[in-house]
Amino acid sequence: MIAKELRILMLEDLEDDAGLMDRVLLKDKLAFTRIRVDTREEFIDALDTFNPDLILSDHALPQFNSIEALSIVQGSKSDIPFIIVTGSVSEEFAVNCIKMGVDDYVLKTNLARLPIAIKHTLREHYHKRVQKQQDETLQKQNSELLKVNKELDSFVYNISHNLRSPLASVIGLVNVAQMEQHQSKETVDRYFDMIKKSTLRLDHTLKEILDFSENLRSELKFTEIDLRQLCRESYARVKVESNAIVPQFNFVGHVPFYSDRDRLSIVLSYLFSNSFNFRDARKNNSFVRVNASVSPTQAVISVLDNGVGIAVDQLPHVFDMFVRTHESSDGAGLGLYIVKEVVEKLSGTIGIDSVLGEWTRVDITIPNADVPTAA
Repeated sequence: MIAKELRILMLEDLEDDAGLMDRVLLKDKLAFTRIRVDTREEFIDALDTFNPDLILSDHALPQFNSIEALSIVQGSKSDIPFIIVTGSVSEEFAVNCIKMGVDDYVLKTNLARLPIAIKHTLREHYHKRVQKQQDETLQKQNSELLKVNKELDSFVYNISHNLRSPLASVIGLVNVAQMEQHQSKETVDRYFDMIKKSTLRLDHTLKEILDFSENLRSELKFTEIDLRQLCRESYARVKVESNAIVPQFNFVGHVPFYSDRDRLSIVLSYLFSNSFNFRDARKNNSFVRVNASVSPTQAVISVLDNGVGIAVDQLPHVFDMFVRTHESSDGAGLGLYIVKEVVEKLSGTIGIDSVLGEWTRVDITIPNADVPTAA
């Protein structure tokens, strides 16, 4: 609560009085260093350059007083304990000073009380700071809890719809197939294709739920990552059989990179999957281009494709939960939301830019976890 050596700013026009305060504090074995000022200009300068832990102020100086000094401190929003040390004052004056924000006042005729007043004031300020930090932490937690509850309500509602819809389709198709006694092979195959499509939608939604849950629950596990290899593996995992998109990889930097491999794999897989799902069938040269660079402090990854693009009014919402940027999308609208949550879990940043009908680019920056922590 009390610094090893207090920095005391004395607003006092008499060096002899300042010396008396020095002797009282030294007698009480209080470690301190102090400077004395007696003008407004010197006081303001000392607040910036001396960075005091405590202010001891005489009330009346030739061109300045303690109330003006207190106003300057309060105006700077500095939490510096302020004690008036002055001659005889009325009880009404003392009460008014406390109301205005003075922490305590000590009469020069009773300087023996000064060490006690200083210790009490420093303790009070310490407890107030702790309480303020606790209040701010609690307020932040409450805000996060409200956000989680709101997202949970939305999550439950939308997920129930996304799970029930393909299930209802499968059940309906099975019922229709059972009602028709003599279907042709073509009809049966068509039913099976439709059932398969609905089942894949259900499987995809369940995978998104698992990825979302895993990111929330599991701890970060930092290992050295070969970013080039991870990009190629993630690409191969979601590559379409038709090889309709030509991949292009460009990697810069050969320093070791450390991050959570599983989470980064999730991010890359979702981005590549989007490039496949939203490629432009009218274009003969569909591509996805990955530019990545690694430095001692971070990895920067850019994934660009020349697919259908995203409308400008949709861009601010693409990372929201359950947002579908295209009518052709049959997913739950969780992909980019999960990507953003994972990137933020890794203390990274993500941004997106796109031109409808032309291209989409996602830029990600991930800290290199191997950066030494400052002492």
